Amino acid sequence: MTAACAILLCACPVSAIAGPSSVWAASWAASPVPPKIIDPASPNWAMGGSFDNQTIVQIVRLSAGGTGVRIRLTNEYGTRPLKIGAARVALLDADGVVVPGSSKVLTFGGSGQAVIPIASPWLSDAVDLVVPERSRLQISLYLPEATGLCTCHAFGGETGTVSPPGDFTGTPFTPQNTLTARAFISEVDVRRATSRPVIVTLGDSITDGFRSTVDMDRRWPDRLAERLAGDPAKRGSGVVNAGIGGNRILSEGASPTNGQSTIARFDRDVLSVPGASTVILLIGINDIGRGLDKPGGADSLIEGYRQIITRAHARGIRVVGATILPYEGAGYYRPEGNMVRETVNRWILSSGAFDGTIDFDRAMRDPAQPNRLRADLQSGDWLHPNDAGYRVMGDAVSLALLK
Repeated sequence: MTAACAILLCACPVSAIAGPSSVWAASWAASPVPPKIIDPASPNWAMGGSFDNQTIVQIVRLSAGGTGVRIRLTNEYGTRPLKIGAARVALLDADGVVVPGSSKVLTFGGSGQAVIPIASPWLSDAVDLVVPERSRLQISLYLPEATGLCTCHAFGGETGTVSPPGDFTGTPFTPQNTLTARAFISEVDVRRATSRPVIVTLGDSITDGFRSTVDMDRRWPDRLAERLAGDPAKRGSGVVNAGIGGNRILSEGASPTNGQSTIARFDRDVLSVPGASTVILLIGINDIGRGLDKPGGADSLIEGYRQIITRAHARGIRVVGATILPYEGAGYYRPEGNMVRETVNRWILSSGAFDGTIDFDRAMRDPAQPNRLRADLQSGDWLHPNDAGYRVMGDAVSLALLK
């Protein structure tokens, strides 16, 4: 080693250098989407909002645990550099109170501040913090300058708080506003001694958990993470949610907040996820409902699935295919579309193209009306499950598939 290299290594913060035997694994994620001007009274107002000299506090439920954490911030849809004036993480107990001694300052290249370039993600330095499986992590960001429209994830499923003017990253405050979007955060990684599987759940609003109870972690990937944590053979596995409401495999969403197509975002939301070993793919209902409800539509979807399988396998990632849920009664239901859905589902289960399959259709359909969800498992729109339905989905996944 040259003297110059030795000096550079010594200058790095100790917490930023992982030990030789440690690995990083994703423990939580939320896929960012472009902003959209939106009603200021909407729970998703942050999608069209800007922050200036304010602190945002957000809470995430981790899946895997570890001995350190790092946070992936995002300005991927920003139109100006995003300045981070201060940032902090802390563990919360069951009552939502900060665990004594767990509040830690986040740094970026050794500095307590960062400027994230336009169209870019940004990783924090590592923080030494023992985080148990399924723990709740509080992330506080102070944004000293006008951010422009938010690079957010529209449905966060958790209530965040926005401060009055000032840096409140280490100080309690009376919220000026609340938000349920995920603002400027897209991933939490944990440091661990050995590698364990990380499962990426890739899909649309049904994977995102739309219409599940806010602040209760009742999406189907949450239930899957809960089951993995309780299984001695699978404990330590990570589950990250890469669902986006309204997402389509082949086309951009009908709204900017529906995100880029699954094909377009696959490298970011799956291949770049630290430790990703298996992806569960549940996608296609929005493609069918918004244009592929005609002869040949199934062939187009299947080609999209094959693209994902090929790209995942090239990186050693397994792909588990999940059947598309019944949707009769939903606003965009058409009998022709249901025929496409049935054709695609038969292919998923019988083609052998996937490394494993999950029959969500069978788990969720009404036996007396198989094109409809069971009434007690749907949220009222005949498209999205309720909390009970999401639990059934999480229970329908064979843990043996997840490696």
